[in-house]
Amino acid sequence: MPHPGRTVPWPALAGAVPRPRAATEPAGRVAIVSASVGAGHDGAAAELAHRLTAHGIPVDRFDLLDLLPAGLGRAVQEGYHRMLVRAPWAYQRIYSSTERAGGGGPAARALLRAAEDRVLRALPPGTGAVVSTYPGASRVLGGLRLDGRLSVPVLTYLTDFSVHPLWVADGVDIHLAAHAVPAAQARTVGARDVRVCGPVVDPRFRMCGTGERSRARARFGLPERAPLALLVAGSWGVGPVRQVARELRDCGAAVPVVVCGRNEALARQLRADGIEHAYGWVDDMPGLMHAADVLVQNAGGLTSLEAFAAGLPVASYRCIPGHGPANAAALDEAGVAVWIRDPADLKAVLCDLIDGPLGRRQSAAGLALFATAPDAGPAAEIARVHRLGVRHRAPHPVAGRRRRLATTAAVACAVWACAVGTGIATTYDGPRLMRAISHGLDLDDLAPGHGPRPESHHS
Repeated sequence: MPHPGRTVPWPALAGAVPRPRAATEPAGRVAIVSASVGAGHDGAAAELAHRLTAHGIPVDRFDLLDLLPAGLGRAVQEGYHRMLVRAPWAYQRIYSSTERAGGGGPAARALLRAAEDRVLRALPPGTGAVVSTYPGASRVLGGLRLDGRLSVPVLTYLTDFSVHPLWVADGVDIHLAAHAVPAAQARTVGARDVRVCGPVVDPRFRMCGTGERSRARARFGLPERAPLALLVAGSWGVGPVRQVARELRDCGAAVPVVVCGRNEALARQLRADGIEHAYGWVDDMPGLMHAADVLVQNAGGLTSLEAFAAGLPVASYRCIPGHGPANAAALDEAGVAVWIRDPADLKAVLCDLIDGPLGRRQSAAGLALFATAPDAGPAAEIARVHRLGVRHRAPHPVAGRRRRLATTAAVACAVWACAVGTGIATTYDGPRLMRAISHGLDLDDLAPGHGPRPESHHS
């Protein structure tokens, strides 16, 4: 996947392994590894790259899906998309089972191990630190760090408020969190060095005045005076969006303005349903947030952080499975977004968010996330680690040998995992699919000596 800035094709860099630098040697480049699974991970990577470049640090960006063997990355992406659209209950099952297990099952681990050599070869000479904005990338980089094959610091920037165990990988030196709530969750699942640095979003997301708000409404052809509820569903437009749009319209608290991402078919369906203001992909999301009075979301990703920066109160409602409810609970705990669990509360909560004390409290809490000193944000912390390094980590040669011995099994398991992903919505009926997931993706729980694990605080 092409990215802004300098993106290096991995085959051209075969054999380039980052080496330790002398104390007087310039720190060199920073590599950021993300994944084009939705838009949130890439969005965070893009803004980190922009800010690091402003610090004078050259940045290279990579998509982990491009570095999986045999072109399997696109199959993983498509399988995940299909699952969210056609079998969301299956995604919830996988999310919960991997949460109980403290991480992915053997197939997922094998797939990521198969990518280690390719990721290592992709990193350019002179790389002084590597940043992950995606859990799978953290697992790959952490494994390389543990083996001693990656000699520079590895940081994970937690893009979510809820921290699934997959986010915390052994070998990662530092985890960066936007708030104390995700920081505490990361520590609970094993992260050692966790630093609260605030969120990172495009600076176009900011508070606006009355005049700018009126001009934004005029640009989008929106009502000049009516309260507006901006409904978002990620770059893929997933979840019960049509149902929520009708509920927003029928409750009378606000006029729904719906962004469907790349799901143009959904936008057409909404307009056929009588939802007048339904859009596909929107380039000017800051302007649309300036026009709105409240944001209604279902996943708790980057768009929520952008709304906080714009001073827009946020409600989580009818969340997508898996990370949707987990993020909604964490945002609610942090006091930055209310989670509406009962449809009967929808109108009253929206009215309070639009023109009541709840909305004023939440807007202030969201804006407070960005009230950090210029040298205290996540990009500044990455630049500091890049410049100073971290305490030397001893390699783990036994683990390295085991990983390399597993290469053949890794590729086989990877093919299996992608087959499950891409066919998950169409191949199995419900009971058969549940058995496949239970026996395939969470085999660690069935190993001798492993009983059922208790539910974690996210479930």
